Amino acid sequence: MHENRTTYPKRKTQMYQQLQELPKKYKVIAVIKLNKVRSTQILPLRKVLKGDVEFVAIKDKVAQKALNTIDVPGIKGIADQLEGQCMFLFTNMSPFKLNVLLAKNKVMMAARGGDIASIDIVVPAKNTGIAPGPMLTEFKEAGIPTKIDQGTIWIAKDSTPVLKGETINEKLASILGKLDIKPVEAGISLYSALEEGSTYAAAEMVIDVEKIRAQFGQAHQEAVSLSVEAAYITADNISQILSKAAQYARSLSVESGFMTDETKEQILQKADAQARAVAGQAKDYTPA
Repeated sequence: MHENRTTYPKRKTQMYQQLQELPKKYKVIAVIKLNKVRSTQILPLRKVLKGDVEFVAIKDKVAQKALNTIDVPGIKGIADQLEGQCMFLFTNMSPFKLNVLLAKNKVMMAARGGDIASIDIVVPAKNTGIAPGPMLTEFKEAGIPTKIDQGTIWIAKDSTPVLKGETINEKLASILGKLDIKPVEAGISLYSALEEGSTYAAAEMVIDVEKIRAQFGQAHQEAVSLSVEAAYITADNISQILSKAAQYARSLSVESGFMTDETKEQILQKADAQARAVAGQAKDYTPA
């Protein structure tokens, strides 16, 4: 019903102009869907990534209109994926690095009914500052021991009403909120990204850093082992190759009886042992 509008709110006009300008300024355009994201997750990220990433929250229709008017390779594919409230992240860093940074900067948030506890929820013994009343029943139902002292509810002793991985019900979530206990770890991941004409889906940007580090370590070790076997000298393997060559030379010297300062004792010991073995087979041999 707004197809024939000729004027728009100032805020929308500014965002529309931003989305026309920013894709030309940065190499990477990333998208986050905000349907399950809370503002408390975004604010810390803005601070951490300030100067490296620009955040723009916008409705899909406005974004689609803005993006479809600019000539950036692959941008129309991003516009077609938009649905509902979205957030754009504009940056010059790799979308893979950006996704790793987002994963590292998780925040602890207040619980809502139905959330899963990210940690064992420990409610410490203390004065809650809450006046006695209906809350006493809620504490009891949550399995949190209480007492009344000086006109307020006190938690009698430390308790753990929910363990990591268990569901937090609405009543407990309400209590935890009043006690400022934040048991839900939440992070943000990219939904899609565009980098210089190449589009990446969410699954393609998920990187297990530790697994990849281990794979690189294994590949390096295998490469070093192969180069040592092939005697292909590099800065990483020269000590191993020289050590292996020296050991091989010593073994060859001993086996062939070619004496050197390093091998003469081994050669003489070997010769003595062989001589004794031969002598021991003689019938008239008398050990010395």
